[in-house]
Amino acid sequence: MPDDTAATADAPANTEATTTATTATTQLGAGRGLLFLGVGVVLLALNLRPALVAVSPLTDTIRADSGMSATATSLLTALPLLCFGLLAPLAPRIGRRLGVERALLATMALVGVGTALRLLDSVVALFAGTVVIGAGIAVANVLLPGLIKRDFPGRAGLMTGLYSMSLFAGAALAAGVTVPVQHAAGLSWRTTLACWGALALVAAVVWLPQARRRTAVPAAAAGQGARPVRGLWRSPLAWQVTAFMGLQSLNYYAAAAWLPSLLKDAGLSEGDAGWMLSFSSLLGILGSFVAPVIVGRRLPAGVLAAVGALGCALGFVGLLTAPAGGAYLWMVLLGLGQGVSISLALLFIVQRSPDIRHTAQLSSMAQCFGYILAASGPAVLGALHDASGNWTLPLTVLLLLLVPQVAVGFGASRDRHVAGTPSC
Repeated sequence: MPDDTAATADAPANTEATTTATTATTQLGAGRGLLFLGVGVVLLALNLRPALVAVSPLTDTIRADSGMSATATSLLTALPLLCFGLLAPLAPRIGRRLGVERALLATMALVGVGTALRLLDSVVALFAGTVVIGAGIAVANVLLPGLIKRDFPGRAGLMTGLYSMSLFAGAALAAGVTVPVQHAAGLSWRTTLACWGALALVAAVVWLPQARRRTAVPAAAAGQGARPVRGLWRSPLAWQVTAFMGLQSLNYYAAAAWLPSLLKDAGLSEGDAGWMLSFSSLLGILGSFVAPVIVGRRLPAGVLAAVGALGCALGFVGLLTAPAGGAYLWMVLLGLGQGVSISLALLFIVQRSPDIRHTAQLSSMAQCFGYILAASGPAVLGALHDASGNWTLPLTVLLLLLVPQVAVGFGASRDRHVAGTPSC
């Protein structure tokens, strides 16, 4: 007869082994799922700057072909920023209604449609496409930090670094290859701008499995929360996070919009001026990745905010004194400073929020008021340049704005959570 006693004795060991194997398989599957999710986040983030930054190297060509003034051309950069600000309050509601994953898929569709509209031989279509692109990016800007807070709670610093690094990588790619691709392929500036829709298509294809798998989950169960947070606008800390987001964004977008034109006026060729903007963004990749990883471990966040502003200040001073001769050094300083600043702005949104609901609402608030402030940058700098006939006054204004940026950066760096209560 079989030895039932021995079989019974072996059962717990077999059960334990089976349970261990099942747990290991589950963990492996979860790890792969997070890896694919992380890749999707990176691809989405890569699309949040190229369609906008690609306009900058082509600014003079667009002006010559369309007959627009410098102030009118600057609206091609300012309009998306206004969309970022004005549509940011709607993004949490869209995320709750559609589900975060499906909403993010829709943002890539909007970016693709907006770039396609730029193909039409019409100034109206050019601005309409720019607004559509801005609408798509506005929603993605708000929802992605919340997704990081929800799905990567133990790796928020790392994922914020990868996210902000991808923003700069997309900007560097657009700034560096837009003009060379146009010249090599013999494309018009409209076709060149529309080509960036292909990157959005790639991101949409990679993100599609996430939308299919996750959108059936109710919004509250997915962690987005069904109830918005009230009273956040009365939180001083929330306003400091918002002001830091706005000032560093104004710094970045104003400089990005006019840097190639400034360097061309200093004697660089169109291709070299575009490359300098790309080179600055490449250094921004390094600054944006390193800052969230080391913050709190080696340097306090407030000190890093001051370091980022100092890098930008030295870059602006260099552009005032010797724009062409020391261009590479100024781009290094500017790129590192802007990279540190934008990554801290995004990290403050995640770290100053106690939960996913607060993250979504703080992200909405910071990007609403922050980007409306930033939208004034390119237009104001263009107007100052038109009025003065040189770049001294615009650069001086950017330099002075770094002082309040440091002040609110220290306030936003405090290890506290914003105040606010979920509505009933």
